[in-house]
Amino acid sequence: MGNGVCSRKQKKIFQSLLLVTVVFGMIYGGMFSYEMHKQLKRTEEMAVKYQQHQESLSAQLQVVYEHRSRLEKSLQKERLEHKKSKDDYLLYKIEAQQSLNKEKNQHNELKKQYYELQEQHQLQEDEHNKALDEHKQRLDQLHQTKESEISKLKGITNTLASVN
Repeated sequence: MGNGVCSRKQKKIFQSLLLVTVVFGMIYGGMFSYEMHKQLKRTEEMAVKYQQHQESLSAQLQVVYEHRSRLEKSLQKERLEHKKSKDDYLLYKIEAQQSLNKEKNQHNELKKQYYELQEQHQLQEDEHNKALDEHKQRLDQLHQTKESEISKLKGITNTLASVN
């Protein structure tokens, strides 16, 4: 191998090795390409799967937000109803207290009138009993006077009858 010239045999070996290398390189390239294609497919499938999962989660999140919104509206409505109920109750309580106080005042006034009437009745009863006692005494006195006059008249009639 003197001047850089290879013998034919070496050329064939070199060409064969080159051919084998190219063939193996192509096989390796094909296998590498096939593996890369498989991995790309898996990656795309995973991307689709994750995309679907993300869409599902997004839909669920939207449902949760809508539900939360309805709950907040419902809570606000309940708070307003509670405030109205509380105000109505306080108004009812004030009115009931005023009514109770009015009835207590009326009761006390009626009680006072009752005691005054009872006292008046007692005084009238005492006056009536006193007048009745005075009339009885007067009647007894009149009976005594009558009896005494009858006795006197009997005495006078007896005297007159004995004089005749």
